[in-house]
Parts: sequence; structure tokens; C-alpha cells
Amino acid sequence: MRQFSYHRATSIADLPPGATIIAGGTNLLDLMKHEITRPEMLVDITRLDLDSVEETETGLRIGALVKNSDLAAHPVIRSDYPVLSRALLAGASGQLRNMATTAGNLMQRTRCPYFYDTRMACNKRMPGEGCSAIGGINRNHAIFGTSPHCIATHPSDMAVALMALDAAVEIEGRTTRQVPLARFYRLPGATPHIETVLEPGEIITAVSLPAPAGGEQRYRKVRDRASYAFALVSVAAIVRMEAGRIVHAALAFGGVAHMPWRDPEIEEMLLGQEPSGTLFDRIAEHLLRNAEPQTDNAFKVPLLKRTLKAVLADATQTEVNP
Repeated sequence: MRQFSYHRATSIADLPPGATIIAGGTNLLDLMKHEITRPEMLVDITRLDLDSVEETETGLRIGALVKNSDLAAHPVIRSDYPVLSRALLAGASGQLRNMATTAGNLMQRTRCPYFYDTRMACNKRMPGEGCSAIGGINRNHAIFGTSPHCIATHPSDMAVALMALDAAVEIEGRTTRQVPLARFYRLPGATPHIETVLEPGEIITAVSLPAPAGGEQRYRKVRDRASYAFALVSVAAIVRMEAGRIVHAALAFGGVAHMPWRDPEIEEMLLGQEPSGTLFDRIAEHLLRNAEPQTDNAFKVPLLKRTLKAVLADATQTEVNP
């Protein structure tokens, strides 16, 4: 690890321009050890007053420094936003959840092995170098939203649940702004190293959630082992029914794209419908219409279809064939 200076911020205005921010450090320290990130100055923001969960007139405000373990156990999250609590508990070991923060979870970088191996070409790590995952070992890589420059996936479970919950990211810099999570992340295109809409000098201060949507909330994560592992595919679902028909549906997917993936068209296709295996098959086929699997990850197509069907069946109490 290279030498760097360390500064502890006492206010947002105290953040030096160009410095690298550290809170829990669960991802950043790995990046520094692998010399993927080489900061000259680390700014510790853990003393800032950004660690509270507050009910608001429109929903809930989660501070950027709220620990994942505290958020998962928060009584309002468990009762009104259980999909978020379940995603957090599925996301990492207890030790990591005790350190990881809300903003840090959103900002974590891909776990693509070629990104972490500085001997291999990676456009995300070094723009213009090439993508070793394309044509390489790509079992864990994306099937949606890819480009010829990058097929990496975003590793967060929390962000998938937040996407289904219509969360927004509060950002502070020269001005204060709020960005829907659906527009916070950028697809790789020709610039996979630019991952979010954050501008230099900006910091995430909170995540806001709208009023609870009600209904049934589910989070299902399929992974290689039951202990701490990243998702092969995951599904966050919020479904509300009235008189035997679906009146609200929000679906988000992890492990399949550069960002938490959402397809409004399949949600609209569910509205007003009676749940059935035939309907869920049609929804899954429509979701996967634009999938572009690689050599090693083509299994994600049928796996995502089966997982989505199972989650919808569970949320609507409908019997379906696998």
C-alpha cells in the first residue's frame, strides 16, 4: 500500500477538493491494497452528523453513515420496508455489516476479477485498455446493459432493494440536489470508469424513501454458497393485490447488470392482472428479451426466469410450475 495523508473532516465544508472519502472502508481498503485506487489523501467523514434514520412527511430519510447492520435492524425498516432489511442481511457477513455504511454500499465498485487484477486489461480501471472479461472467464458477469467496453456487474444487494423502493440519493457539493436512484448509476457505454452522476467535490448525504408501498415484499438472492457471496442473480419485489388482481408491482434485479436493473414495462404488464404461472412466464420472457449473455453466464437467463417466477408466486400466493 502506498503512502497517503489522512484528514478527519468535521463538516461537509471541511472536505478538501480531490481527496478520497473513507467511512467504513470495507471496499476502499481492498482497492488500496490492490493499488487500484491510489489516493494521496484520505478524508475520514465518520464524525459528520449523517448517521440517523428519520421519518419525514413523505417517507424516510437514511443518513449516509448509517451502518448496514443498524439499518437492517431498524424497526421502521423491518416493518414498512422489509425488502431492504432482507437485502442487507443477505448482502454480507455480520462483521462487514457492522462497518459498511449506506453511502459506501451504494458507491462500492465491481468485484469483477479482471478489475482487481492489475495485470489484466480493464477499461473500468484503465480507460482504453480493453476488457479481459469479454472472451475470458465471465460466469459472474452482466447480461443486461453491457457494452463492448465492459460487462461487469454492480455487487450491491442493498441498492437492488432501494431501486424497487423508488429511493432517491441526496447529494451535496456546490449545490444540494436529489437524484432518483434509477438515474444515479450510469451504464458502461464507452466510459465504464464513470459509474455514477456524482461530480467532483460532491458527497452523498442521505438516501430518501417514499411512503411505504404496502403489499408483500420479497428479496431472493441466488448465489454459489449460502454464506457470504455475491449474487448470481437476485430479485427484489414489492407486490400489492386488491380483489385478486395486482394493483402495484415494483421489481428490481441484481447480479445481472452494471447497476441494479429495473424494467418498467414488465411492471406495467402485471397491473390489473390475476396472478398465474402463464402471466409470470410472459413477464419473465419480456424481461429477458434484450439479454445478451456471454459464453460462461448464459445460465443466468433461465436462472433469472425461474427466480422471478418463484418470487412472484410467493408474493401473490400463487402455485406455479417451476
